[in-house]
Amino acid sequence: MKLIIQIPCYNEEETLELAYNDLPRHIDGIDTIEYLIINDGSKDKTVQKARDLGFHHIVSFRRNKGLARGFMAGMDACLRLGADIIVNTDADNQYCGADIEKLVRPILERKADMVIGERPIDETEHFSWKKKKFQHLGSWVVRVASRTDVPDAPSGFRAYSRETAMRMNVVNEYTYTLETIIQAGQSKMAVASVPIRTNPETRPSRLFSSMWRYMKRSASVIIRSTAMYRPLQFFCTIGLILFVLGLAVGIRFLVYFFMGTGGGHVQSLILASVLLMIGFQTITLGLLGDTIAANRKLLEDVQYHVRKMDYDGNPETQTPDDAAQEEQEK
Repeated sequence: MKLIIQIPCYNEEETLELAYNDLPRHIDGIDTIEYLIINDGSKDKTVQKARDLGFHHIVSFRRNKGLARGFMAGMDACLRLGADIIVNTDADNQYCGADIEKLVRPILERKADMVIGERPIDETEHFSWKKKKFQHLGSWVVRVASRTDVPDAPSGFRAYSRETAMRMNVVNEYTYTLETIIQAGQSKMAVASVPIRTNPETRPSRLFSSMWRYMKRSASVIIRSTAMYRPLQFFCTIGLILFVLGLAVGIRFLVYFFMGTGGGHVQSLILASVLLMIGFQTITLGLLGDTIAANRKLLEDVQYHVRKMDYDGNPETQTPDDAAQEEQEK
């Protein structure tokens, strides 16, 4: 059983050693533990620091491509290197490395396909009151959208089984955390959460410059992912709301019409017609989207089998640096 711990990095020269020293060297049930960094176009000496520390593998981009792209490049490299379990953690040592054993245990016991570390958000001192409330709100929205029971959706401290990793796709270019949960819920994967510990803050988060910006980007990811993975429910819900509003306005006009005062309410008739038409068109979009989603599922199955032949049939035929080079040339 091989575990690879991947760490996305962007200018992490100062904190990488803390994260590396905190990583586990042995876990019961794991034969081999290896460490991999994804250098997302760092301008400092992150790569040299990783080599000096003894990281086994380095995936490197020439320019910054964002957390989502880096995450998927790391997953690809880990699969090519024969990982049975992949753990993702942060280079700023936010998460306690000893808790990686908690993450992988449900996968080793075949109780989960994906495991997400649940941070003690309310007890985390460097989280502001506003950030704590928004974290809870965002996680609730993701739970509704994904039909899972994940209390800490933005947590990047995660473990994936090999089979689950081969089915992962991230379309947005912002973050993988929310979309992968929605995808896992739609695909009926077994998603589990385990309580974890966090370390004191070493630097401010680089994922967002302000809370409102983070909320806007996250809301965009949730809406886009929900529309992609559950189009029928998404568009039909919107369409039915518009249709019912149009119907209500239309009934109101008819009431006035039969009372003999309909001439002064022509605007209501126009509004009702527009709402009914848009509602019907939105429902039609949902039906078309559902057909497209069915085709996407077929393509995902094909992609899974291609990946399985690629990764399992020809293990380690391509190094992480080769994979990064191909990514850069796209």
